[in-house]
Amino acid sequence: MVLPSFLSVTLGLIVYFLGAFFTRKIAFLRNYNIPEPVSGSIAVALGTWVIFRWTGTEITFDLSIRDYLLVLFFSTIGLNAQIQDLYRNGKALLVLLLLTVVFIVVQNVVALIGVTAFGLPRASAVMLGSASLIGGHGTSIAWGPRVSEITGMDSIDELGIAAATLGLVLATLVGGPIAKFLIERNGLEGDHETVPTVGLEYEEPGEPHEQIDHVSLMRALLVSHVVILFGYILHGLLARAGLDLPLFVPCLLMGIVLSNTVPVALPRLPWPARTRALAITSDYSLSLFLAMSLMSMQFWTLQGVGGPLIAVLAVQVAVAAVFILFVFFPLMGRSYTAAVLSAGFAGFTLGATPTAIANMSSVTKSYGAAPLAFILLPLVSAFFVDLANAVVIQFFVSL
Repeated sequence: MVLPSFLSVTLGLIVYFLGAFFTRKIAFLRNYNIPEPVSGSIAVALGTWVIFRWTGTEITFDLSIRDYLLVLFFSTIGLNAQIQDLYRNGKALLVLLLLTVVFIVVQNVVALIGVTAFGLPRASAVMLGSASLIGGHGTSIAWGPRVSEITGMDSIDELGIAAATLGLVLATLVGGPIAKFLIERNGLEGDHETVPTVGLEYEEPGEPHEQIDHVSLMRALLVSHVVILFGYILHGLLARAGLDLPLFVPCLLMGIVLSNTVPVALPRLPWPARTRALAITSDYSLSLFLAMSLMSMQFWTLQGVGGPLIAVLAVQVAVAAVFILFVFFPLMGRSYTAAVLSAGFAGFTLGATPTAIANMSSVTKSYGAAPLAFILLPLVSAFFVDLANAVVIQFFVSL
């Protein structure tokens, strides 16, 4: 049974407020920066699993609106980027990219050891490694037939999808606690004066803040849509040149270009970059996207692959935590931005880029803004990593 688009969006909104209620009532969720949509979404996903178990009915959702929310969100991220920040922090971008490539290899080595211990074919390791975790559902589905042909395993598609599904859940649960540990242990604090790129800080009743009205909100939406329009054009040009990128990547790039040229050329034109109106647009699109993504998880796909899946993913989470604490955070500079990036790194290496952004957003709500983190991580996780991942996957499949 497929729920139509309108009902899916409505349920996504309900899921967000359900998660926000859980966050207010459950200290663990609040104290360890678990994104609001997570708990409510998991509750719905478990509900659809129970219905499947009792009645055999598979409840799925029309998620067509989710694609719009994703490009809207990354357009707002691009609008908040300042070229001078990227220029000053080019070294950090390079270090983040190199660490990501290293971890892709580490993740597949861990998976290779795991499948060997369970007596599975070596080529199947990528389905419990970077193809499903860093790559997500799309990469897992794309590589499934190839790995199935090599290994002769009929269930390899289910294994990859199950790993990607469970990885999303784990990614949303570990990023916040890691960042909390790093921030409090090292006495770090964000910028409470700067309006967050995404993830408005929790406010006390009566606390003064920037005024938002329908005009500022409509302006933020209009400019975001202009960015998306140019993103579509750039996406088409890149596709003709043979470079196939997700649509949200050109939208992110066009947001950066427009936000660093239009205000200079037209200084009197009101521009929404780093305003609360744009931050609200970011929060809305990201929260609803994540709610719809997680509530649509099909836990019944985990059946039949439980043993190797749970064991290997448990080790993957442990290795990711160790890597972040002892390698990633020190090499990224031990700063507050590095701590926020640590939450994001856990999010996309175990789940997906939106999961990473949601983790970082939840952290900045509690500890203050970290605008640079929301630019650096998407550039690596959504742009460079797919190319590196494909090369590494090909190597491990050929072992």
